[in-house]
Amino acid sequence: MKYYVRKHSVLLSITGLFISVIVLYGFYGKPMENLKRLQFRVQTDTAYQELNKKFCWFHPRAAAIPGLGKNGKPAVIMTIQKHLKVSDYYSGMYYMRTDDLGKTWSAPDEIPELQWQYEPDGTTVSVADVTPGWHAQTGKLIAIGIKVRYSKEGKQLLDKPRSHDAAYTVFDPLTNSWSPWKMINNVPDSTSKFFLVNPGCVQWIVKPDGKILLPIYYSGSDLGESSVTVLECSFDGTTLSYLRNGDEMTVKGGRGFSEPSMALFKGTYYLTIRNDFKAYVTTSKDGLQWSPVKPWTFDDGSDLGSYNTQAHWLAHSDGLFLSYTRRGANNDHIPRNRAPIFLAQVDPVKLNVIRASEQVLIPERGVMLGNFGASAITPDESWVTDAEYMAENKLHPRGANGTVWAARVLWSKKNRLVK
Repeated sequence: MKYYVRKHSVLLSITGLFISVIVLYGFYGKPMENLKRLQFRVQTDTAYQELNKKFCWFHPRAAAIPGLGKNGKPAVIMTIQKHLKVSDYYSGMYYMRTDDLGKTWSAPDEIPELQWQYEPDGTTVSVADVTPGWHAQTGKLIAIGIKVRYSKEGKQLLDKPRSHDAAYTVFDPLTNSWSPWKMINNVPDSTSKFFLVNPGCVQWIVKPDGKILLPIYYSGSDLGESSVTVLECSFDGTTLSYLRNGDEMTVKGGRGFSEPSMALFKGTYYLTIRNDFKAYVTTSKDGLQWSPVKPWTFDDGSDLGSYNTQAHWLAHSDGLFLSYTRRGANNDHIPRNRAPIFLAQVDPVKLNVIRASEQVLIPERGVMLGNFGASAITPDESWVTDAEYMAENKLHPRGANGTVWAARVLWSKKNRLVK
């Protein structure tokens, strides 16, 4: 398998990242003296539960709004949609809210401004694979996903430019209101390179100046293998506008690259990328120019075993972590081994996953786990959220019951990246 990176400028070399010292095992079991193991424990809670033979709740993702919960704690908004049994066929947008850090949640509430829309011929237009995030500079929450066009049978239609497009909505917590879906301004090449634009299931970054670094995957008009790049965008509190994009990366085979997620840790940007056969990782100093990609491995050199699904980051001031699914967990009965969900610390220099740090975040109970999210909530905890993929009205023999999970990662040290 070969990968390709189309460069726009000279690639910066990676500088060493050093964290304070305790023993952590590295390549082939040898101690790594300059990498500290950050301890954490897991508390997996139910945010919502429903069994329904017509749909299941899908890709719940959470974002904290500072200071608007009880007693000065953050409020947490979770965006969520119905999966309508046909592959990748989703409802309009719903959301849930907690003001007490997950002790109680509102039930999923449909957002009128974000319901299905219709083209003149009856084609359904929805937005899927949404990730919300807080934009501190404007005091707004932005939720970004993919505009999708559906036939009456729920099949995705790709016959027109931007049948997949970069869509967003803005939530104003002071008025408790959502804007209608908009498309990102000024993204070029709609009839050629950026024929399909997919910011789906991605983690994105807000820079100190308020600009946004948004990873996407995209396809040309030939609908061939998809590529990954990062868009730099401006945001004025209302409108998200394309400014430029970075290196363009792809791989031959397995539909190319998709679902990139981004993190910033100690001055370096990290990107994890999905491919049908294995997951990849790369780094950058500016979020636009990227080093050659490498497959994800454990620190003993073995393949991570994550494939044909997404992975997401949790960044802590004292460590970088990856959440993922993988083979080799007595889970071959699960399609694409998409349960359980794990979390493990990453060596930020050697770009591998520290096997000894791995813990199960969300259990396997007989069904796949769907598209998930990972986000910092307070200095003391981060959350990974997901839902059991089952459109049934009865309990699965292994225990699945349509739960929407909120897995708390409770840190042993405060996360100084969270204000």
